[in-house]
Amino acid sequence: MPVFEPAPLHLRRIDASRNMRRFYLLSIQPTLFGGASLIRNWGRIGTNGQTMMQTFDDSMHAGDAFGRLERTKRRRGYDDAER
Repeated sequence: MPVFEPAPLHLRRIDASRNMRRFYLLSIQPTLFGGASLIRNWGRIGTNGQTMMQTFDDSMHAGDAFGRLERTKRRRGYDDAER
């Protein structure tokens, strides 16, 4: 099965009128057992935030979850972070 590992995605949502400065980071990393882990990190900009790791049997399922989360966050107003 082909390996699917998109580049890490760093999104942020800033709304000064609501004092909102949030980030959301998504990445996929291979596991030691041939699967793939979807790593999510989110929180207020300037903090370490929270981290969640979800493990999948293969990278395609992890990639599907990555795409779903990206679409959801973009619908909620998150944009690409400037570098």
